[in-house]
Amino acid sequence: MAHGDAQIDYPGVSGRHIVLAVSGGIAAYKAIEVCRRLVDGGASVTPILTESAHQFVGPTTFKALATEPLVTSLFDSDDPIPHTTLGQIADLIVVAPATARVIGSYAAGISDDILGATLISTKAPVVVCPAMHTEMWEHPSVQENLATLRRRGVHIVEPDEGRLAGGDIGKGRLAAPARILAEIERLLGPNDLDALTVVISAGGTREPIDPVRFISNRSSGKQGYALAAEAVGRGANVVLVTTVDLPIPHGVAAVHVETSEQMRKAVLESAANADIVVMAAAVSDFRPASTADQKIKKSAGVPEIVLEPAPDILAELGSLRTADQTLVGFAAETENLLDNAASKLSRKNIDMIVANDVSASGVGFGHDTNAVTIITEGGLVTGVALSSKREVARAVFDQVIRYREIPAGPTLV
Repeated sequence: MAHGDAQIDYPGVSGRHIVLAVSGGIAAYKAIEVCRRLVDGGASVTPILTESAHQFVGPTTFKALATEPLVTSLFDSDDPIPHTTLGQIADLIVVAPATARVIGSYAAGISDDILGATLISTKAPVVVCPAMHTEMWEHPSVQENLATLRRRGVHIVEPDEGRLAGGDIGKGRLAAPARILAEIERLLGPNDLDALTVVISAGGTREPIDPVRFISNRSSGKQGYALAAEAVGRGANVVLVTTVDLPIPHGVAAVHVETSEQMRKAVLESAANADIVVMAAAVSDFRPASTADQKIKKSAGVPEIVLEPAPDILAELGSLRTADQTLVGFAAETENLLDNAASKLSRKNIDMIVANDVSASGVGFGHDTNAVTIITEGGLVTGVALSSKREVARAVFDQVIRYREIPAGPTLV
């Protein structure tokens, strides 16, 4: 599935001060969604609207959604130097949409309005999200200005291709809010997985009985996708091996599979050069020993389905691992959580296991929330209370980083 615009958590923006600058383009309405998601993620948001932006979106909307007062002018504030103040307190400035005029003024260092003055008054990271008609986007002056900004360290989120104002099709659409948020979160993230390759599996495998029936489980894949979003937000190169049809987090390479054997091949191939492997998928323990070529008819009576063990991908990874590779498994349990998880950790020759009681309310399969216990090979036990699956993903990678950097002795947290 292509990259989508799924509604996901953005814990990486929590507690950060973001200046959201909106310039005068038809795509200005999308900035409303960017503002809402930033605020929902826990960010403090100061909106800036240029004079021309007022022709496309109303200030009342941003006054209602943002956490900080709207700024529209260099001279309508009690602060005599609002641009300097914003430039100093911002953790990041994002311009969405950025018109050709704004891009040109920024590249030339022109500060004749609140946006231009703020942009050249800050040392914070700046994200510029262009939006304009294809002919404007392709014009040499625009591309040269963007090249200048890139050389200066400005982060450019290139526009998407699609339907433009007036009905034309081409490149120039403002990037989807999810892609803008992913870039913001990446820039604000710890980058503690920078340049590492992380392989993550997600979803439940389907083992065919006949061309229309299969054996599977209740896994939605949501936790695996949250892990992928977290890893890429921390700077990793992420490969997601998945059985489910959810929007792929931006910056993640996806491999779609269905059966346990297909997942085995894809995971082993990707894991050969991986630094970290997280097996979050619910791989079937058993599969039909044979698959009917045609649909089994009810008139033939109740069929006898003989099962055989499915591939144990995690155990195979444990036997093939390199010395510097970190392996993380998952254990979905309904009883004896710690004992069963600790046994699996030992049997599979892995570094860490994430266990959850899927019989508990709001935990595990199908939910947007999860509660887990993380156990490392060294004996560290960490509990994560019921929270969003993205927060659980953050806790998992916090422990992965800790484990890789400082081997821990037996500790109970």
